[in-house]
Amino acid sequence: MKFNLLTGKFSSNEARQLNPLVLAYIGDAVYEVFVRTYCIDINRDMLVHKLHLKVVSFVKARAQSEFMKEIEGLLTEEEMAIFKRGRNTKSSVPKNADVQEYRLATGFEAVIGYLYITEQSERLNYILEQVIRVNSEKKQGDD
Repeated sequence: MKFNLLTGKFSSNEARQLNPLVLAYIGDAVYEVFVRTYCIDINRDMLVHKLHLKVVSFVKARAQSEFMKEIEGLLTEEEMAIFKRGRNTKSSVPKNADVQEYRLATGFEAVIGYLYITEQSERLNYILEQVIRVNSEKKQGDD
């Protein structure tokens, strides 16, 4: 059997029928690879431990929830529906995480996963670019 990544694997309808935690599961992986690639690109000579710390600052639930609050108004109606399903799905929250932040982060990851498995790469790139923009603006505000 030949495996061809995701090409044509999930229609929008099929993806909407998946459990939102499944969308968040794949979204978490996609988002982490994006952030790692981005951090390596802008810090090519940085040691792996320092790269790891930068990546963690993007992928932790608190950061994802902050990004989501900033970009929520940019979501389409369909993306907002996916976000709300992910946010409202019951799941176990890690002890060290704030429940609200964790739920927002889960919704964010569900949107990323949905865009990825439905092969909406332009839209996915746009959302991820907005995360970078928000992060850059936040850094400038911290200075």
